[in-house]
Amino acid sequence: MKAIIYCRVSTEKESQETSLARQEDELKALAARLEFDVAEVIKERASGFELDRDGIFEMLDLLKEKQAEAVLIQDETRLGRGNAKIALFHVVLKEGAKIYSLSNHGEMELSDADTMVLEIVGIVEEYQRKLHNLKIKRGMLRAVEEGYRPEKNLKNRGNPGGRDRKRVPFEEIARLRGNGLTFEEIAATLRGFGYSVSKATVHRRYLEHQKDELNNKS
Repeated sequence: MKAIIYCRVSTEKESQETSLARQEDELKALAARLEFDVAEVIKERASGFELDRDGIFEMLDLLKEKQAEAVLIQDETRLGRGNAKIALFHVVLKEGAKIYSLSNHGEMELSDADTMVLEIVGIVEEYQRKLHNLKIKRGMLRAVEEGYRPEKNLKNRGNPGGRDRKRVPFEEIARLRGNGLTFEEIAATLRGFGYSVSKATVHRRYLEHQKDELNNKS
């Protein structure tokens, strides 16, 4: 298993340099004992209450890209403190990674309180997804009620070959926008017909379409 070693101290004092070095050495020993390959060693000086940390974003990128499957820390406070700690626990575990700590001599055991909070967060996220999907569904139904017919407006629908389409239908974006759909709802509608697009792409294409129309009129 590949693991990330994450070390943190809270101040810029030179005296903390020895703490970082000690954390790194002890965590490398833990990795060797667990027979983990160290993918990256991340060391930073920042408050545990802050989420805006370069090291944290580097760690999350590595986990998202599946370049590591575990995070090794001295103890849970090194990852974060307060609400930041809970948020980071949630994100790391959501990526399918495991957290190991020196204080637990192996995989970290969450407290009953932390486990309860994470369960609540998971339930809230699930209902957010349901609300999001219902919003998209209502937007699509509203567009159809107002005359939008996707089976007529989108050609060559479906994508059995599994390849992303390279062209995005500007006219359909404008039409759906005119029917009151949000950019997120438009992106979801187009994805349903085989177009691999994000909300940001739809917004950009819409602005380009509007710019082209203004240029044609001038």
